[in-house]
Amino acid sequence: MDGARIETVALQENGLTVLLPDGRPAYFNAWWLRDNCPSSFDPVTRERVFDIFHHATTPRPDEARIEEGALVVYWSGEDHVSRYPLDMLSAYSDGLDRADPADLPRRPWFADHYPNLTRVSHPALLEDASERRRWMEALLVEGVAIVTDMPDSDEALTRTSGLLGTIRPSFFGSYFDVRVHVKPTNLAYTSAALELHTDVPAEELAPGIQYLHCRRNSVAGGRNLFLDGTAVANDLRAADPEAFRLLTEVAVPFYKEHDGIDMRARQRVIELDRKGEVAGVTISQHMADIFDLPQDLMDSYYPAFVKFGRMLQDDKYVMRFSLKAGECISFDNHRIVHGREAYSATSGERYLRGTYTDRGELRGLYRAMVTRGRFA
Repeated sequence: MDGARIETVALQENGLTVLLPDGRPAYFNAWWLRDNCPSSFDPVTRERVFDIFHHATTPRPDEARIEEGALVVYWSGEDHVSRYPLDMLSAYSDGLDRADPADLPRRPWFADHYPNLTRVSHPALLEDASERRRWMEALLVEGVAIVTDMPDSDEALTRTSGLLGTIRPSFFGSYFDVRVHVKPTNLAYTSAALELHTDVPAEELAPGIQYLHCRRNSVAGGRNLFLDGTAVANDLRAADPEAFRLLTEVAVPFYKEHDGIDMRARQRVIELDRKGEVAGVTISQHMADIFDLPQDLMDSYYPAFVKFGRMLQDDKYVMRFSLKAGECISFDNHRIVHGREAYSATSGERYLRGTYTDRGELRGLYRAMVTRGRFA
């Protein structure tokens, strides 16, 4: 911290108080200090190697002072001295969440967004870290991006999705083929219109990032429908706070029952992050189970649910376009609501191959790309 010094250290019953370089007094609990001594972390594996559960007694500092820009604590009853860099203490002095470089502000978008969609080339993604960063930031900020110049192969989707994480199987398998099936197990496997939805809400934790690689598209109709669920939810919050509250607090059931599968999960239709901001939505009429809420609660819940569902269909929000062969649309399945218009199955061929990875891996890869990390 450019030579800054803590000028005062005062021992207290359960910890100590220091005067930070900016003049603020800051209290640090002794358990926390002992648990988070820099020596508690292995420099090679970067994992915690000290187990506070095995500490025999309540940690007590015998002595504490400042030496060469660090707080030095001599612990009572054990042959151990801890050194805490001043910038570490300052970072944790207010009890705030650790700063997260992947927590980028979400930018809502509306029906006119298609020309402004982030587009990245598949060959460039494989070779250029800056292009991968641009792709990641689009997914974190806007929730959607198109990868162009995709080869017409199964391997292309595997390589593309592998840039952001490990394939995350669902009850559809590791991959799924969106085209007309003789015996469809999902409405997506027909040529009928597919209502706006998020994928597989019947799983306890639905997959985070979805990829749809367009391999063929020569049919009449079948335009893709995409919208930003956070934009709609934010507008609902402004227009009807009580409806918004119900959809953020009450979990409703979803299901998938077919061919030996009986998946069930409860989800909140609108998802909030730790700061209370809209992080995403979960909606799927074809996987919504019979709501088993108290009947008097449904007097208020259903009007809120239906109001939100109608907003999702408003032309203000829905982006309509046709995905072209060689394009792969990637998107946050917990934020982006998607669907499809009906098409004529005899007018040509329509084939999309899909898979998933998790949002946590995307964020982790992005953090590693843009920061040095705590152990660098």
